[in-house]
Amino acid sequence: MEKTKDIFKKCVDFTLADEVKALGVYPFFRPIDDSEGPVVSFEGRKFVMAGSNNYLGLTNDPSVKQASIDAINKYGTSCSGSRYMTGTVKLHIELEEQLADFFEKERCLLFSTGYQTGQGIIPTIVQRGEYIVADRDNHASLVAASIMAIGGGASQVRYRHNDMADLERVLQNIPESAGRLIVSDGVFSVSGEIVDLPELVKLAKKYNARIVIDDAHAVGVIGKGGRGTPSEFGLVDEVDLIMGTFSKTFGSLGGYVVGERSVINYIQHTAASLIFSASPTPASVAAVLATLKIIRNQPQLTERLIANTDYVRQGLLKAGFTLMPSRTAIVTVLIADQMKTLYFWKKLFDAGVYVNAFIRPGVMPGHEALRTSFMATHEKEHLDKVITEFSTIGRELGII
Repeated sequence: MEKTKDIFKKCVDFTLADEVKALGVYPFFRPIDDSEGPVVSFEGRKFVMAGSNNYLGLTNDPSVKQASIDAINKYGTSCSGSRYMTGTVKLHIELEEQLADFFEKERCLLFSTGYQTGQGIIPTIVQRGEYIVADRDNHASLVAASIMAIGGGASQVRYRHNDMADLERVLQNIPESAGRLIVSDGVFSVSGEIVDLPELVKLAKKYNARIVIDDAHAVGVIGKGGRGTPSEFGLVDEVDLIMGTFSKTFGSLGGYVVGERSVINYIQHTAASLIFSASPTPASVAAVLATLKIIRNQPQLTERLIANTDYVRQGLLKAGFTLMPSRTAIVTVLIADQMKTLYFWKKLFDAGVYVNAFIRPGVMPGHEALRTSFMATHEKEHLDKVITEFSTIGRELGII
C-alpha cells in the first residue's frame, strides 16, 4: 500500500529562500526601524526609500497622524465587528460619502484591505454561467478573486496584456447571452504602464460588457486632481466600478469600490469578504479622511510626484538602462537575470538605496527587474543619489 504523502513535504523541500540568505543577498522582509517618508532607517543606517508606494508622502504628515490619534481617543483601537453588524461608526459613512463625491460616483463601499476588495467584487458579481475577462498581468489580488469566482461556477478568459485586439478576440468567443465583466488594473503594479482604457471602453460597449478598474497605483498619480485612470481619459461615466486601496496614496490600510448605487448596495449585502471580516479600524479610516482633504487642497503634490519620477526616469535612460514603459510613479529597471538582480539589489542596499527586487517565480524568466517608485516628498539630493548609485553599480555588473 502506497504511503500517504505528508502535505508538509513541500514546505521541507522549499530551500530557495535559505539559499539566497546564505549568499547574503536576500531582499525581503527587512524590518524598518523608523521612517521619515523619503528616508528610512534599517539596522541603524539611513536609506533613500525608492521602493515605497507612499506616492504623495502623506504617511508622515502631522495632520494625518493626528487624525488617527484623535480617532483612537474617540472610538478605541478597533470596531470589534464586521460592517454588517456592530463594526460601523460614523467615520465609515463619512469616508464613503466623501470618496463617492471625489470619484464622481453614486456610492462607495469600504473594505478592510485592498486584497479583500477584489474578493468582495468579482465573486459577488460574476456567478455561474458568467465570464470574467481578465488582463494577463492583473494584480495577484484580482487573480485570487477570480479564482474564487471560478470556484463558484463562473468562467474566466484572459487576454494578452493591454492588447485590445486580443481582448476583442476573447469577447467575440464568449456566448452572446452570457454576462461578462472586464477586469483590469488601471496602472499595472510591476511596470507602471497605464491600461488602454479608451479602447477597452469601446470594446465593452460593443460587446455589452461591464468594467471594473483597479486603480490602486493610479490615485494621486494620474487624472484630474489625482483621481486616477478613468479621470485621466475623461471616462469616469463609462467605467462601471472603480476600486482601490488605502495603503498607497491614502497613507493607511483598507480598500474601497465606487459605482452605481444599486450595484454597491448589492455588493454591500452579499459580499462575503465584507460581511465576514472585521471592519476597517477608526484610526485607518480617519487617516484616509485626512489624506483625502490634502489631496483635494494640494493638487501640486501630484505634479511634484510626476516631476520627481520623470527626473529619475530620464537619468536612468541617459545612463543606458532598459526601462519598462511608464509615465506614472513607477520606474522599473529590467535586469533580465535572476542572480544579477539580487546582487544589484544588495549593492544598492549597501550604498544606502532601497528598491524592490522582482525575481522568479514572481516574474517570468527574462523579466527579472528592480522596481523603483517615488514620492512627492523626495528631494533632488535623494533622486540624484538613486541615479548615481544605479549608474555606478550598473557599470560594475555589466548591465550598462
